[in-house]
Amino acid sequence: MRQKLLLSFLLAIISTTFSYAQFRKYSNEFLNIGAGARGLAMGGAQIASAEDATAGYWNPAGLAFVKSNINASLMHADYFAGIAKYDYGAIAIPVQNNKRTLGFSLLRFAVDDIANTLFLVEPDGSLNYGNVQSFSSADYAFLFSFAQTVKETDDKVFSVGANAKVIYRKVGTFASAWGFGFDAGARLKGKNWHAAIVARDVTSTFNAWSFKFTEREKEILYLTKNDIPVNSTELTAPRLILGGGYNFKISKSINLLAEANATLTFDGRRNAVVSSSFANVDPAIGLEAQIKDVFFVRGGISNFQKALADGDTLNQKKVWIYQPAIGAGFKIKNVKIDYAFTNLANQSNPLYTHVFSLSFNLVKKEN
Repeated sequence: MRQKLLLSFLLAIISTTFSYAQFRKYSNEFLNIGAGARGLAMGGAQIASAEDATAGYWNPAGLAFVKSNINASLMHADYFAGIAKYDYGAIAIPVQNNKRTLGFSLLRFAVDDIANTLFLVEPDGSLNYGNVQSFSSADYAFLFSFAQTVKETDDKVFSVGANAKVIYRKVGTFASAWGFGFDAGARLKGKNWHAAIVARDVTSTFNAWSFKFTEREKEILYLTKNDIPVNSTELTAPRLILGGGYNFKISKSINLLAEANATLTFDGRRNAVVSSSFANVDPAIGLEAQIKDVFFVRGGISNFQKALADGDTLNQKKVWIYQPAIGAGFKIKNVKIDYAFTNLANQSNPLYTHVFSLSFNLVKKEN
């Protein structure tokens, strides 16, 4: 039953959400999940503090702080009780005497082994389970990043960066899409403070969809009153993210890093903390306690939304819900292991997610 619902859901997406060259509020949403257990444990509040390979995702300007050694990061997470899988890998390579940094990132969000029940029912009305085959719905993104330090003084560092991203999305043999877009970011770091700005999909990222159905599949879709989609282009509207933070020195061995981000969207009213026809504002807050730069404890909160109260049978009362997260990590020499534990913004019936990531430096040999 679960797989039948997944198939119906995917076909509904194909048949109802794609039309010619128009903006979609929730286009390419898999690119907004996050990257790295550290960032996810801090509620996604990362654009001003990420300084490893994951900065290629959060804010490419942060890659400028990857110097001397190549840094790599890997992550895996299961969503929706293991139905969906999210994988991420990135590498940051300092070049030109450590004055510039190149980054490469790969993201995959997929639901595998979905039952294709289009041919389950024979023309005579009997059920033929031998006709049921499985397929995958997968979204891929390839990010090519560049960062450079623009100005550096004794107490301040200003850097900029940009992403070129290629997107590939595939739903079995039914549909596929190629997309392309750009991100840009800037970061200013002081002695104990940091501030940043990121413009995502700055030129409006597009996905060009193409669909392929056999004549028999078209016939079944027609008989079951499903629309048959046609080739189309989907646009993702730009968004702006502002962030800042401060590093509080609690003692000689303990530091507390606090960061707050605000995501601004301009594609119509959304279910957000600040919602209007002109702009919406989604905040995120994260904390990280660092103990001797070896042990890390983190927490964060994000994804604030108003939803119907569970106890209201009249479906009139709304309450604020949110997505909390906690996590931890430790570092041994050039290797760092992080963990995050979060749910999907539903406190009454949460779907918990465990996230693990590994980050390590590849030490360069001295000439």
